[in-house]
Amino acid sequence: MTSRVYRLHSTLELPLEDVYEYFEDPELPVEMQDIDITRRNNTLIISAVAADESMSKYTPTAQLKASITENRVYEEEPEDGPGGPGGRSGGGTGPQWGTFEEEEEEIESELVEYACFKGDRETVLQNTSLQYPMFEVLCNIAKIAEKGTLTAVAAVDGELRATRIVDGETRPASINVVEEPTDDDGGGGVNWRDNKFIS
Repeated sequence: MTSRVYRLHSTLELPLEDVYEYFEDPELPVEMQDIDITRRNNTLIISAVAADESMSKYTPTAQLKASITENRVYEEEPEDGPGGPGGRSGGGTGPQWGTFEEEEEEIESELVEYACFKGDRETVLQNTSLQYPMFEVLCNIAKIAEKGTLTAVAAVDGELRATRIVDGETRPASINVVEEPTDDDGGGGVNWRDNKFIS
């Protein structure tokens, strides 16, 4: 029986460098021989390469899609205490004036590119061939992401399974089945067309 992902929502963010590093030696599902990573401007596309050679090369296999953004990352400010490293008192260096002091207070930072796997199933996980194996790859990425949440409902061997990974940690998840109201509920409403009180 084919496993399938029905619902998926992701807010995962992780440094692009971490994504590339993960795919240097990934543990891929048996259905996948390899992956292809393509970058088009600010979009990262990770495509599955099928292990099954009978699959047509023209069959679109599952792919993960992420947008790439630049975030400024600041180094942590050293804890300044009186007389401690970087402290203002007791240094014997005398007063410091003007721009020199401002430069000293500036915290070092760098621009880091982040891969953002954000959106629902159609946005993040596309195409149906090898969809579930690629979902397993996304779960592995979620486990190395320090920020963001991945929630999903999938059918595995005919059984529904819920997945929830928050800030790199697998959390308990459950499925609630709720009845949605249908349009063919009889009566109960006002018939606005044949209402004697409205002229």
